Amino acid sequence: MAAHVVILGAGFGGLELSARLAEDLADDVRVTLIDQSDSFIFGFAKLDVMFGRRSPDEVCLYYRDIAKPNVQFRQETVLSIDPKARRVRTDRATYDADILVVALGADLDPGATPGLVEGGHEFYSTQGAERVANVLPSFQAGVAVIGVLGPVFKCPPAPNEAALMLHDYLSERGVRDAVTIYLVNPLGSPIPVSEETSAAIVSMLAERGIEHWPSSQVERLDPAAKVAHLADGRRLPYDLFLAVPVHRAPAVVLDAGLTEDGWIPVDPATFATRFPDVYAVGDVTSAPVPRAGTIAEGEAATLADVLVATLKGRPQPPPYNGAAVCYIETGGGTVAKVDVDFLSGAGPTAVFTAPSAEVAEEKRRFGSVRAQRWFGG
Repeated sequence: MAAHVVILGAGFGGLELSARLAEDLADDVRVTLIDQSDSFIFGFAKLDVMFGRRSPDEVCLYYRDIAKPNVQFRQETVLSIDPKARRVRTDRATYDADILVVALGADLDPGATPGLVEGGHEFYSTQGAERVANVLPSFQAGVAVIGVLGPVFKCPPAPNEAALMLHDYLSERGVRDAVTIYLVNPLGSPIPVSEETSAAIVSMLAERGIEHWPSSQVERLDPAAKVAHLADGRRLPYDLFLAVPVHRAPAVVLDAGLTEDGWIPVDPATFATRFPDVYAVGDVTSAPVPRAGTIAEGEAATLADVLVATLKGRPQPPPYNGAAVCYIETGGGTVAKVDVDFLSGAGPTAVFTAPSAEVAEEKRRFGSVRAQRWFGG
């Protein structure tokens, strides 16, 4: 009988894992893929939505289009997880899994920062990016702050990309000289794993007159006064506040007893949790790597190898190596990239590729190839 694999969450991790299992195990598994949304959007596409380059409809990939005979998608909200019994209850059904994989990602928590909901805008969700797109055309002058509000967040380059793209957007409208842009980030450098990449980004920010405040934490906003209050006592008046909100594990994961210190601990070699036949990949885990889509994809690929070996009675595969590529929008139609390797050597390594139109095309192909693999037959 085919093993029933239930995958919770259809982001980079869930999509990569379901595609790999469909390809490599065929009749040996039946996969149920559950997500509360009806569609997937690449994280980098939210910046296109934010700056009015594309509409949400243009960048959405609909789960109903997944064309893999042994993968069934269910648009449902997960209400409870019993990791001991590997039982999942949703708003529509109950599922008993032979193998359960939690890939629910990290939730955004704008309410965790006092004043943000009333006095700022998050741009990390599709809906938030769309709201910002409706606000930006009327922003003519003043102070724009891009603020990272928690130490753990998806895609470390994204706030820097937003600042560089905001510079271009305002320049194209002829109002850049009337706007001061601040980038406030609790990280000490844009890409901590790579001094070369960080130095290049800091240089780009300086060349464009963007005020960069590293190692700086916004604690709260005063919506009435339009002032951001920082942990070190500084006050930063603003006219437009664009936020990367605090990230948290989904409440259903916390309630299931899967977490320690807020996230799911896993064996970083196999992504096994402490519960038999329960695994976790992506942003919801505390694996010793950043939270990013390409990282989740690599974790899912390793887990696919583990499950293929387990179900086929083969030797276990090599452990996850923490290798990934990260593309960085740098404005003017150019994109840079950094190839990282977190776990295979004595320490993390990173190779930086300078911005170019060629890398921008490579990024476009990156998205196109994955869309076809994950949603095609």
